[in-house]
Amino acid sequence: MKQTVLITGASGGLGLSLAHRFAKAGYDLILTARSADKLDAAKAAIEAAHAVTVTPIPCDLGKPHAAEELMTTVHGQGLSVDILVNNAGFGDFGDFADSDIQKQSAMVDLNVKALMELTHAVLPAMRRNRRGKILNVASIAAFQQGPYMSVYYATKAFVVSFSQAIAHELKDSGITVTALCPGPIDTGFSDAAELANSKLFRSLHVSTPDEVADYGYTALMKGKTVAVHRFSNKLLVFGTRFAPRKLIGHMVCKIQGKIN
Repeated sequence: MKQTVLITGASGGLGLSLAHRFAKAGYDLILTARSADKLDAAKAAIEAAHAVTVTPIPCDLGKPHAAEELMTTVHGQGLSVDILVNNAGFGDFGDFADSDIQKQSAMVDLNVKALMELTHAVLPAMRRNRRGKILNVASIAAFQQGPYMSVYYATKAFVVSFSQAIAHELKDSGITVTALCPGPIDTGFSDAAELANSKLFRSLHVSTPDEVADYGYTALMKGKTVAVHRFSNKLLVFGTRFAPRKLIGHMVCKIQGKIN
């Protein structure tokens, strides 16, 4: 029986690459993002390339009750979710004291609250069926504090901690939870996060969305709980376990600090 994957933030970047990767493996798709036009374009491209059904559902998951409304629409169309991919999210660059607090709050709502609510929404059916998979897109940012991107780093730390905790709770349920932790990806993220004045994309290796999607898909299928993409990122994350916290903050400043 064909299974269905719900992917958030699926209109471009990593979300769209993940959609193509799951379609290649034969999964039907429910794609959600804010742009109806981009979702329709994704549906047309994916269905032309693969023998799958794609259901686009435009939704702004950063708004109150959006996750609940999305799932109501999913169930109203007679669909179920066998695999959930929480990919939607954004970042921001600059001094926190000078930032737009509404944008920071919106980041928490999307990166954390929507992810948590959607996960909570799909788990009851997964537990009844004793099967299911959840892929939460985090970042190597989760493993250290992030000067100039303080709220974004903190949201990704939540994603990893939350994923690890519920993976433990669900260990005998037939459900797996994977936190995917890539480094910088060549998507529209840098523009949305206003990273033009940051050294980040000059300091670390930048992966393609397809590379990360392939890695994330494989890690999910293997049931890995925390999956750090690329060996150099694994070394970076491993090193943070032993370095003093103050030194880590200084290193992040050097890696992604402002361009003079």
